Amino acid sequence: IMLHSTLALSLLLIAVSSNLAMAIKKEKRAPQTLSRGWGDDITWVQTYEEGLYQAKKSNKPLMVIHHLEDCQYCQALKKAFAENEEIQEMAQNNFIMLNLMHETTDKNLSPDGQYVPRIIFVDPSLTVRADITGRYSNRLYTYEPQDMPFLIENMKKALRLIQTEL
Repeated sequence: IMLHSTLALSLLLIAVSSNLAMAIKKEKRAPQTLSRGWGDDITWVQTYEEGLYQAKKSNKPLMVIHHLEDCQYCQALKKAFAENEEIQEMAQNNFIMLNLMHETTDKNLSPDGQYVPRIIFVDPSLTVRADITGRYSNRLYTYEPQDMPFLIENMKKALRLIQTEL
């Protein structure tokens, strides 16, 4: 009887610990690390190079979001971006998405300086679209939380350019 209960107990422990391990694994995975809070249902590429490759391959524009963790403007923009259903839906279906917390070596991604937040579109021919800008003349590629309708228009513009130009 002693042997039987020891066996049962160890089986129970194994079951509990493997469930726990799975729960821990799941817990770690839940907020998709690459999303960094910009949208967990979006498939994010890891690097600019991967983004360019995917854009070319899929014939979708690449959207690059430059941001920093300790930037309050970035945090505010991220919240508005993540909560906007139309943006999330377009980002999931029509764009290759990348968010970066460091500068790239590609100077084309900082046409008017290395500030955050900034959002730049690159078309599938791998051209940085300097013509898709936000509302502010001093920081052409920045958006504020209230600019989401404007960002939506720019996302649509990026998609239209593919149909008309490429």
